[in-house]
Amino acid sequence: MQTNTIATLKDQARRLRADLTKRGHDTTHSQALEMLAHQMGQRDWNTLAALAQRANAPAPLTLGARIAGRYLGQDVAGTVLAIAAHAGLTRLTIKLDEPVDVVRFDSFSSLRRRITVSLNDAGVTPQRTSDGQPHFVRLAA
Repeated sequence: MQTNTIATLKDQARRLRADLTKRGHDTTHSQALEMLAHQMGQRDWNTLAALAQRANAPAPLTLGARIAGRYLGQDVAGTVLAIAAHAGLTRLTIKLDEPVDVVRFDSFSSLRRRITVSLNDAGVTPQRTSDGQPHFVRLAA
């Protein structure tokens, strides 16, 4: 199965339903989701949605793994140097491929080549910047 997001699959089901309605076959959205799952070789919509979610999930974190994300609003990528469980979160130390400036001030900068972040199960830090954005958000590699 190609990697589709759940939103993409739901959009396909909406188009399927619209096409069937044009041809005189009234169908509910739920029925269209089930038909789409069957067309894609799955038992039902729940199975298809779970497979899509798993396929789009980031790879498990291990020492030496590559990781990509947004740190303080900037795209970053690097290598995991350390992993530890800490207060219900996963604490990572990441060596960045390119240094990132952690200061948002025109006449001053502070470049970091290594960062430490604590991620929840969704791959997001609970800590937020003053504008409400998470410090780090993990992206699928």
